[in-house]
Amino acid sequence: MILYQGEIFTDELQMKLIDQLKIDCYQTINHSEELNTMEVINACDILARKVKAGEYNDIILPLLTEFDIPYDYFIESIPMFEKDSLIKKCEIELGNNFEHLPDLDKDNRRKICPLGILFHIAAGNVDVLPAYSVIEGLLAGNINILKLPSGDRGMSVKLLSELINIEPKLKNYIYVFDVPSTETETLKIFADIADAIIVWGGDVAVKAARSMASVNTKIIEWGHKLSFAYATLDASEKDLKRLAGHIAMTNQVLCSSCQGIFVDSKNMDQVKSFAKKFFDILVEESKKHKLVSLGMRGKNTIEIYNAKLEQHETHQVIYDEKGMSVIVSDDHELELSMLFRNVWVKSLPREIIIEKIKPHKNHLQTASLLCNKEDVSELSDKLAKAGIIRVTKAGDMSRIIVGESHDGKYALREYSRIVELAKTT
Repeated sequence: MILYQGEIFTDELQMKLIDQLKIDCYQTINHSEELNTMEVINACDILARKVKAGEYNDIILPLLTEFDIPYDYFIESIPMFEKDSLIKKCEIELGNNFEHLPDLDKDNRRKICPLGILFHIAAGNVDVLPAYSVIEGLLAGNINILKLPSGDRGMSVKLLSELINIEPKLKNYIYVFDVPSTETETLKIFADIADAIIVWGGDVAVKAARSMASVNTKIIEWGHKLSFAYATLDASEKDLKRLAGHIAMTNQVLCSSCQGIFVDSKNMDQVKSFAKKFFDILVEESKKHKLVSLGMRGKNTIEIYNAKLEQHETHQVIYDEKGMSVIVSDDHELELSMLFRNVWVKSLPREIIIEKIKPHKNHLQTASLLCNKEDVSELSDKLAKAGIIRVTKAGDMSRIIVGESHDGKYALREYSRIVELAKTT
C-alpha cells in the first residue's frame, strides 16, 4: 500500500511513483508555502481525539495484540499527538520563539529551516509509531518519505491519510511506501533524494542505512536500546512489586523495558537470595496481567529447559515456572533477556558500574533505581556517567513524559538547521 500526495495506490504503481518522487519533492520545496507549525499541530490534535475516541480501533487493536503491546500503554502515548503537548515539545526543542528567532545582530537575522527531505526507516515494533516519526518531521517543516515496517498492517497509512484529510496542505509533505528491506536499490533511491535518513532499529538497520547513504546525506539514528534495573539489597518490596508489574505489563518488548537486574553486591549468595525473592514477586504480579501467548510460553519453556541442561557449565541458578524465569549468572554483562517475563539477575557492585556499563555506549537507554533515598544521588550519577539516558523509579521505565528526549537527543533539533541571513540595506 502506497500513500502519495494524499491518495492511496496499490503496489503495482510503485516504480512509476518512485520515478516521479524526486521531481514532486523538489516541486514542493520550490513552489509551496513553508509548512505552518500550528497547522500541523492543530491537525494532529484532531487526529489524536479521533484515536482516543476509538475511531481506528479496527486497525489498532489487532496490531497491539500481535505485538503484545498493552492497550493502556498505547492510550498513554496519545497525548504526545495533542495540541498542548506538541506546542510544549516545539518550545522545549526549538525554543519559545521558534517561529521568530531574535536577530543575530543588527545586520543579520536568523530563522529555523527544515533539513528538507527526510527518509524514515521505521522500526518493526510499536515502541515508536512510524506515524509519529513523520509528524516530528512535519513539525520541523520537512517533506517525509516513510518506509513502513513489515508489521505495520496499514495503521500508519490510515493515520497519515486521515491527517491529510484533516489538513490537505500536508499532502505534498507525506509519502509512504511499503518496500521490503531486501529491495536495496529502491531504498537507495529514497536515500539519494533525502537530506537525512532517519533510522529506527538495531545495529543491522543502522549499518544498512549507512551503506546506502551518500557522504553528503545525514544519518540520524534512533536505534534499539537496552534497559535494566539497578537494585541495592535493601530495595523495598513495594519497588520490587512495581518493577515486576512493569515487566509483566510490557513483556520486555520495548526499548525501555527491563531486561534484567544488577544487584549492588559482590556476594553471590546475597544475589541468589535477592533473585529468589524477586521471582516469587514476579509470579504473583504476573497473575494481575494478561497471560503471555501460548506459543511464546512454549518457546521460553524450551529455552529455560536448555539453560538447565547447561547449568553444569554455566553455573547459572534458575528459578522458573510456566515459561517465566529469573536466572542468576555470575558475570556482569548487560544483555537482552529471553523476553516475556524472563529476567536475568547479576552482581554489579557500584564501584564497577562505569567499567562494566560504559562499553555498551550507544545501546543504553533506561535504568530504574531500587534503593533508599540516601543512595539515589550517587547511583544516578554513576549510571549517567556510564551512558544511561534516563534514570527512573522502579515502575516508571516506560513512562511517557511530554518534552522528554529521544535517547538523549531532541528530534526537532536534529531535523532542523539554523540559517543566518544578511538584512537588506
